[in-house]
Amino acid sequence: MIIQENISLKAFNTFGIDVKARYFTEVTTLEDLKAVLTQKEHPDKFILGGGSNMLLTRNIDALVVYINLKGIEVISSTEEEVDIAVRAGENWHEFVCWCIENNYGGLENLSLIPGNVGTAPIQNIGAYGVELKDVFISCHAWHKENAEEQVFSLEDCKFGYRDSVFKNELKGKYIITQVNFRLSRKDHKLNTSYGAIQQHLEDSNINSPTIRDVSEAVIAIRRSKLPDPKEIGNSGSFFKNPVISRLKFDSLLEKYPNMPSYRISDTEIKVPAGWLIEQCGFKGKRFGDAGIHERQALVLVNHGNASGKEIWQLATEIRATVKDTFDIDIEPEVNVI
Repeated sequence: MIIQENISLKAFNTFGIDVKARYFTEVTTLEDLKAVLTQKEHPDKFILGGGSNMLLTRNIDALVVYINLKGIEVISSTEEEVDIAVRAGENWHEFVCWCIENNYGGLENLSLIPGNVGTAPIQNIGAYGVELKDVFISCHAWHKENAEEQVFSLEDCKFGYRDSVFKNELKGKYIITQVNFRLSRKDHKLNTSYGAIQQHLEDSNINSPTIRDVSEAVIAIRRSKLPDPKEIGNSGSFFKNPVISRLKFDSLLEKYPNMPSYRISDTEIKVPAGWLIEQCGFKGKRFGDAGIHERQALVLVNHGNASGKEIWQLATEIRATVKDTFDIDIEPEVNVI
């Protein structure tokens, strides 16, 4: 176990925020993880995964533990399904691509989501009508205080919209080391009705799409709307899409007849946060090096040297303006540290 001091975390978060870790170590084996968790010299530990769903607003005066566990293993397989165990440090999109190559269906709609596998259950990642919980079996996690391993079932995780037990009562208490998935091997159930997937397939003259076709459609759509963190610092969607009552939606529709929406139930409607932010005039705006992406108002960006505090200040202003304009509260999807 090698512990370094005063290490910049700029390369370890997709916003590219240049804050420092007082102490830093990388974990590549479970033995390393146990050694880190059981040592007493650095009692305060900050767990770091892919760094794709966080906004760092300060230096981390603790031991930053970078989880870099690797490995993909087929646990069991039938003609119809396959169960796969994936270590937490595997890149999410690379894992999705591996599934496509092996003709394992279920994750194609989640292509090109940034981050690592280990952090995916924390916020129940989702896109284009599919969520992690739809293919999730269980995850292995180690308790930060006593280094004991626990297996969390689908029910244990209490998944909700961009939510889980790991963002609530167990927040900061466990380190996910492995996630187990169940995917299809044949007769894949494709979800092409959400967003622009079907239109993209039609434009490409694809009448009988495969999981690869759906994945490529999702990748093309995401690249047309969302910036690459390697080119400009960002964390994808900064805010959750709010769910409001049908009564409130009907009232707003009188004033904003073009307001887009997605029906959740007979009484609830989901409204795109990006549309709300765009209507408030923020899309494409820049405040120093903190800004809103020109093609997607839901994405806050770092044009180079913005601090986490500057980006958070902008997010707070956006949230207040949306609240004043629509009486809708948009909650951050990103973890603010």
